[in-house]
Amino acid sequence: MLDPRLTIIGERLKSIGQIIVVSSGKGGVGKSLIASTLALILARKGFRVGLLDLDFTSPTTHVTLGVRGLQPSEDKGVVPPEVHGIKYMSLIFYLGDRTSPLRGPEISNAFIEMLAVTRWGSLDMLIIDMPPGIGDLMLDVLKYIRGARFLIITSPSRMAFETVRKLLTLLRDLGAEIIGVIENMKMEDSAHIRREVEALGERFLGEIHFDGRVENALGDVDALLKTDFAKEIEKILEENVMWR
Repeated sequence: MLDPRLTIIGERLKSIGQIIVVSSGKGGVGKSLIASTLALILARKGFRVGLLDLDFTSPTTHVTLGVRGLQPSEDKGVVPPEVHGIKYMSLIFYLGDRTSPLRGPEISNAFIEMLAVTRWGSLDMLIIDMPPGIGDLMLDVLKYIRGARFLIITSPSRMAFETVRKLLTLLRDLGAEIIGVIENMKMEDSAHIRREVEALGERFLGEIHFDGRVENALGDVDALLKTDFAKEIEKILEENVMWR
């Protein structure tokens, strides 16, 4: 029997111009920080932006944004609260500091429920922060979010890039649109990741160098947007015209 929620998802997403899924095959590469900062930069530029944290096990975008004391409201669905000009939705609103016990089919069910009940309204762009890894949730995103474009994050680590390589292969095999790859936390002058990305026939969007000021700026968005980290994200954004 067809899940009735699946017929609602398209309606919930129909007024969103672009959906960008920020993903990586490996944890610890700064994916959530980049997703949050990207949303902040776009909001400061005047775009109508949403941020959806889909990391059901350890969501962290709320730490970057300094989200405290906010809750979604109810109005024929769940209306995301607005923070720093961003419509923001995360499982953190329901879990607090607890760990999600979800696994397997339960994660898919929670994902479908979140898509079906969340009322984003009209947005220029929805940024989705994915959990690390290549699993059922990634396949669910490909299945239920039509037209999503994928922004892939890696670190300079060869181990990290091997998981990214597998993710890129999966996305290409399934016909997903890949925006390109960003190399984060760069510390040495090496073109290894660029060469690897281009050898796969994908776009290397640019480098973000390690910035020691970022840690102290977490939760203070004004300070975060003044870091070299944020400025390099903005440069990549502008050079690749990612909002068009």
